[in-house]
Amino acid sequence: MITAAILVVFPLCMAMAACSDLLTMTIPNRLSIVLLVSFVAIAPFAGLGAYDLAMHLGAGAAVFAACFALFAFGIMGGGDAKILTASAVWFGLNESLVAYLAYVSIFGGLLSLVVLAIRANENLILIARIPVPQTMLHVKKVPYGIAIGAAAFCTYPSSPLVTAALSAF
Repeated sequence: MITAAILVVFPLCMAMAACSDLLTMTIPNRLSIVLLVSFVAIAPFAGLGAYDLAMHLGAGAAVFAACFALFAFGIMGGGDAKILTASAVWFGLNESLVAYLAYVSIFGGLLSLVVLAIRANENLILIARIPVPQTMLHVKKVPYGIAIGAAAFCTYPSSPLVTAALSAF
């Protein structure tokens, strides 16, 4: 049951965050809350001791500090900062978190280029009737939740929590 929760809750929340950000340019707060609460509920049953739990929560605190600074300077949206913080807790303070954040940066840069290209070719997209969410054309933000979600899917399988869950088989 715990293995199923580890393999379902995080990916489902991240997929919902990415889809929501694509379609509405917002990430619901409840997704960040579900990620944090479910991690705290699952962690003891997944075999994480007090030290490991502290390291995972420390990862969230470190990412929160960086995201808060980026938010304060208007570089990052609040929803992106919250979902990135909540998801960092699932990785812990280790190399999998570094890989996750590197992928977020890479995918975020690529996403920004795609969004700029879409907005530069808005007339062609409208004439060709290519289905693009209106928020991608008219809102002056980048739905960074897509990059966060994509990075999560690329790196979560190698996270210590998933590795431990799968080794139980």
